[in-house]
Amino acid sequence: GVSHAAPTHHFGDMSGLLSELAASGFRTFAAALKAAAATKASAAERMDAMGEAYVDFARANPAMFLLMFRSERLDMARPALSDAMDQAFAALTHGVSARRSGAGRSPSPSLAMMADVVRSWSLVHGFAMLMIDHRLDHVLAHLPEGADQRALLRAVLGVKDA
Repeated sequence: GVSHAAPTHHFGDMSGLLSELAASGFRTFAAALKAAAATKASAAERMDAMGEAYVDFARANPAMFLLMFRSERLDMARPALSDAMDQAFAALTHGVSARRSGAGRSPSPSLAMMADVVRSWSLVHGFAMLMIDHRLDHVLAHLPEGADQRALLRAVLGVKDA
């Protein structure tokens, strides 16, 4: 019930529309990371839960995930997108900082802490991309009986099952 010009009026152009869509995805993504972390007691368990939530989000929303992390179509200066990305990054940095210090976020992160952030992010993002691109299919076909994608992810994260 709207004109064909309505999206242009609200978003400016395709980049604006996709950026707002990605911002919505990042807000949902950040909420999923925070919700996963809230279910665990220790900082290490919270990071593992966030890693699983990261991959779960990618599995459940592959097109959105790819849009969110493919910046060539996005306007990174758009306030809604920038704020939503900051929320997701803050969840990750807070989790890493808590795991490192047991106390939460420090006022100025060290190079070592930021390296831990990138290490953690790279691990789960790489796993998610391999999964989305079906590059893990061959590996999954050769897992021991009873093991699945989640078991592989937990092993990659170093999660000790009780």
